[in-house]
Amino acid sequence: MNAKRILSLAILVAVACAWPGTSRAGSVGSDILGLFPKDSGEVAYADLKQARQFPWFSQLKQQMLPAKFREFETFLTSAGVDPNTQVTELVWAMVPGKSTKDATGGSVPTTEQIVGVALGQFQPASAEAYFASKKLPVVKVRIFSLFAFGGGSGPNDLFFFFIDSNTAAFGQRQELEKLIGLRFGEGEGLYSNADLSSLVNQANGSGTVWAVLSPAYTRLAMQQLVPETSQFPAAAQLTSKLKAMTISVKGGSGVDATFEAVCGSPEDANTFAALLTAGLMYRKYQVGNTNPELGQLLDSAQITPSGDRLDLKLSLTDDQMLSLIRKNTFAVTM
Repeated sequence: MNAKRILSLAILVAVACAWPGTSRAGSVGSDILGLFPKDSGEVAYADLKQARQFPWFSQLKQQMLPAKFREFETFLTSAGVDPNTQVTELVWAMVPGKSTKDATGGSVPTTEQIVGVALGQFQPASAEAYFASKKLPVVKVRIFSLFAFGGGSGPNDLFFFFIDSNTAAFGQRQELEKLIGLRFGEGEGLYSNADLSSLVNQANGSGTVWAVLSPAYTRLAMQQLVPETSQFPAAAQLTSKLKAMTISVKGGSGVDATFEAVCGSPEDANTFAALLTAGLMYRKYQVGNTNPELGQLLDSAQITPSGDRLDLKLSLTDDQMLSLIRKNTFAVTM
């Protein structure tokens, strides 16, 4: 399912983007966050300038990114926009489309669109001149020219445009038109969603990489992180009551990632902690012979309930990360 694949990618990007050394907490201004839609299912941020200082970051990136996004980077590079040097920060949101019901009746997205903002140093005039010379499909929305990567007519075709010399936006046309409307004070943005925006404000600045997931995307995240918990009868009911998840990644002597789930109640958090511990143990024995490094990582996981929150903390050394990459641990199936 596409939604599960993209969500898995986003979580793995979060784990991948931290780097050793003193980490500066990554944050983004409310003027940028306010451009994202009210119905976002996931909002995330990555400080790419810091991530690139990790010697194996480019190798891991190639393993994880879908081919379509690699092609999109090539498309930008051809116009003189180098994503590897000019883009310093990235903020994105996944917006759910169609959905289905899981075993407990909870909504789970089956289709989605992406909208993102890249921050850096750009030369819009020269890039737009190149796009125009190649006669690429272009859509005019207000004062902005949206250039298509692809035919420009399909619902999933990506568009790209410059807001100014330090800000560019990308995504499907429908979501970009909403973003432009929000920039002009029209429509309801992220801050109209009190529950999600309060968690975004809490996560903003908490790490080099951070993310906030809605209830539906939190259910998907738990399926991706520890699918083994689905074998426990009580897990489905507990998962259906999850309210949100925040992800924070910091760099130290290696990589430290914290996943915090907002549960339905303190009792749910305590029960979920026990199930998650059992699920991780089961997973560890599953991969023990084929991927011992992953087994060691799962064995070191710290699971701590606190009120209605449940924290899962993972720590990786540089050597563990390199070994996991060599075993293709982070590859995303297309």
